[in-house]
Amino acid sequence: MARSSGGSAGVIVAGLTAAALAVIGFFAYQAAAAQDSAGKPFTEKTAKPSPGASDGKGRAPAEKDAALPGNSGQGHRVVYALKQRRVWLVTKNGKVSRTFEVSPSSVSPPPGSYKVSSRASHVKGSDGVPVENVVRFADVDGVTIGFSAALDGSTPTPPDASRKTGGIREKRDDGEAMWLHAPIGTRVVVVR
Repeated sequence: MARSSGGSAGVIVAGLTAAALAVIGFFAYQAAAAQDSAGKPFTEKTAKPSPGASDGKGRAPAEKDAALPGNSGQGHRVVYALKQRRVWLVTKNGKVSRTFEVSPSSVSPPPGSYKVSSRASHVKGSDGVPVENVVRFADVDGVTIGFSAALDGSTPTPPDASRKTGGIREKRDDGEAMWLHAPIGTRVVVVR
């Protein structure tokens, strides 16, 4: 009888192990499917320009107000136009690789030239919303100013003037492009 229950225990353990492996395999399959449905990981090849961005062949953006401001410097940089609520990512040869609209923060940096001072892949924004691809470049009256994308995709419009926040919100795909374009030390030119 002891042998019989020992054999049964072995069968039960083998069955439980097989079931556990099946569950792990199922969860791995779901994770892979979720990544596919959420989009492939961002790479230069999968990046698509925002509406109005240069097509990479030197052609000007289609939108009338999407032209790069003339007084925005030269070389590799990020240009942020306060009134247009627009950002341009400019390559070292002066070509616009991407342009997109943003939602400004309640505190804006004065026009001028800055440098990316710090970055964070995931943090909580100054408004309490979880954000990603944070690229910080200025400090105004104790408020840190930077570009970020909300994990839930939200963009506050208009900014809450009662709260001093410095997060300039982008769409998630624009935030990924900014992250790749603007390592620490990258020039950020703010124009009116």
